Amino acid sequence: MAVEYTGRHTTVTVKLKKQAEAGLAQIGKLGGCIVSAHVILTVDKYRQIAEITANCKSQALVATCEASEMSVALHDALAKIEQQVVRHKQKKSTTTRHPKTDLKAKQAEAEPVRVVRTTSLKPLAETRNGHRTVGRKPVPVSVHSTVDRHLTRTTNGLADRPMSIEQAVKESDLRDRDVFVFRDLAGIALVLHRTRQGGMELIEVPASA
Repeated sequence: MAVEYTGRHTTVTVKLKKQAEAGLAQIGKLGGCIVSAHVILTVDKYRQIAEITANCKSQALVATCEASEMSVALHDALAKIEQQVVRHKQKKSTTTRHPKTDLKAKQAEAEPVRVVRTTSLKPLAETRNGHRTVGRKPVPVSVHSTVDRHLTRTTNGLADRPMSIEQAVKESDLRDRDVFVFRDLAGIALVLHRTRQGGMELIEVPASA
């Protein structure tokens, strides 16, 4: 495996190189999909940042971690890459068992992302028996608080860094999320939504939201 190193405001020591190569070799035994890697170590005042880009045959896996020591940041970044490789391997085995699902995924990937720009958050008028109900007094509905126990808070559908739309599509597919929230390179908040037909919708969040 070819490994490239870059040190920004720091020197990549032999010890850190051995740590990175040993970790990547161990990860390679799990999936065997990594053909090359780029390790970037950055020191910004008191921040020690390790970024790893592992290039597979079909996609690139990226992980960035920060710690008080560079060896710890590098260890955490390797752990993130390992988690992504395991998920990629599990997803690949699932699509191999179900070729129809794999065909739908390819069709969804080939289908262009439809952009839905929300300019107003006002609800649409409801209809009943073909007649509009605008202006009618709504019927009060009681909602039990027990619904809250079914809600689960998660950040797995939230990007931890700005990315392009193509990167967001790959990341949501890698995380197996139907809804993925991210910011593009211009800082605009966007939401990717996978429809029931397998297509992808891109929703631009209003600046006032």
